[in-house]
Amino acid sequence: MQDIIRRLEEKREMARLGGGKKRIDSQHAKGKLTARERIELLLDDGSFEEWDMFKEHRCTDFGMQEEHVPGDGVVIGYGTVNGRLIFVFSQDFTVFGGSLSETHAEKICKVMDHAMKVGAPVIGLNDSGGARIQEGVASLGGYADVFQRNVMASGVVPQISLIMGPCAGGAVYSPAMTDFIFMVKDSSYMFVTGPEVVKTVTHEEVTAEQLGGAVTHNTKSGVADLAFENDVEALMMTRRLISFLPGSNREKPPSVPCVDPADRIDMSLDTLVPDNPNASYDMKELIIKMVDDHDFFELQPDYAKNIIIGLARMEGSTVGIVANQPLVLAGCLDIKSSIKAARFVRFCDAFNIPVVTLVDVPGFMPGTSQEYGGIIKHGAKLLYAYAECTVPKVTVITRKAYGGAYDVMSSKHLRGDVNFAWPSAEIAVMGPKGAVEIIFRDEKNDPAKIAGREAEYKAKFANPFVAGARGFIDDVVMPHETRKRICRSLAMLKDKKLDNPWRKHGNIPL
Repeated sequence: MQDIIRRLEEKREMARLGGGKKRIDSQHAKGKLTARERIELLLDDGSFEEWDMFKEHRCTDFGMQEEHVPGDGVVIGYGTVNGRLIFVFSQDFTVFGGSLSETHAEKICKVMDHAMKVGAPVIGLNDSGGARIQEGVASLGGYADVFQRNVMASGVVPQISLIMGPCAGGAVYSPAMTDFIFMVKDSSYMFVTGPEVVKTVTHEEVTAEQLGGAVTHNTKSGVADLAFENDVEALMMTRRLISFLPGSNREKPPSVPCVDPADRIDMSLDTLVPDNPNASYDMKELIIKMVDDHDFFELQPDYAKNIIIGLARMEGSTVGIVANQPLVLAGCLDIKSSIKAARFVRFCDAFNIPVVTLVDVPGFMPGTSQEYGGIIKHGAKLLYAYAECTVPKVTVITRKAYGGAYDVMSSKHLRGDVNFAWPSAEIAVMGPKGAVEIIFRDEKNDPAKIAGREAEYKAKFANPFVAGARGFIDDVVMPHETRKRICRSLAMLKDKKLDNPWRKHGNIPL
């Protein structure tokens, strides 16, 4: 027995050392933490239960039979974040460059299967050189097994990917199918084909950072949700994100004690919208002043800035916020913003998170680049997401709601539960100037007549009363009471039940 215990401790020590002190020092020299250090920071102290510490690869080709490290380059198990159950896998770059083997994939699949059984989020800490070349198709099969779990877990348990090193080739598709992707600046990157292949095929000279770094994916591609300065910040913000999310689709989002009064008013909101309809203002000011403790967890803040998405709390319970941003492109919807918001709405709907929508949208972005890029289909994604969504939906129109964009932004016609308008709201097919130039095109060479027609159009439509008369707006509220009215609406809707017709799945316009 003593011999077995001694061997057990030796194997544990080998597993904890990973690729050895030299490689650990190299990891630290790059500003990166090791796989185990990351788990220690992510989870509550002493809560981690590790599985498969002794699992090893089965490859005997290319000299691999001589190289065995317990754990095979990935640390898996479960623990808690703020006392709530979380499953985690953390790839160890010090062991075979974190490359994925058949057994490495089996370990990842194990935690994902258990997460779905018990209903708890899965967090993947990615730091891998890709498929283990020595294993050939076995490692590729391992990736496909992980991908299948990602798809089965989608909408069942939250999935969060942290890219904390390289993630290239087929490896990128697992994070791509998860709900959120966080990256670390200057030490993480994602791409399907690397700089060398790009240079060979297209003759483009590009660095790994330019091609797939954290800044690139947070500003240009929209692949990632947030970028952080280092591993520690990324892990701390992941803990914060988890605090907003339910464990699974069978639960309601967590609720925390709230000392911020639900009926708190903010008189400064009465002057937020400028008198000039063409002047901009910052919609984030409304969000910050409206939510609990002025705490807003924004996602994708540097991508498609004409729309804002993120998580907050109202009376202690999680809500998803979607808002047009008049400061950027006048708040128009375009391809990127439609996709960004649609995916977020679908996430909220999957995990029982009510959606609060703040509307100031003059329409869809015009132009050949938008039409050629498929704005019709991409804009329809947002429409589809809101129409399919069955969670509580509360909408506030602060100013413009023009044309099809009015319909798309969680209107009453897409089963919006409570739809408010501020007194500054303008709900119409289009802006007054464009409208009268079409309706009275025979008079457009007479500036005086056109000005009169424009004033007439404004008087009729540049207000919330026509929509209110038809019941498309439930009430016109003063800006300063926005928080109070939304909190009351959400409280009324907390037991809402709405089922879509049975189907295998819809066919969202992809």
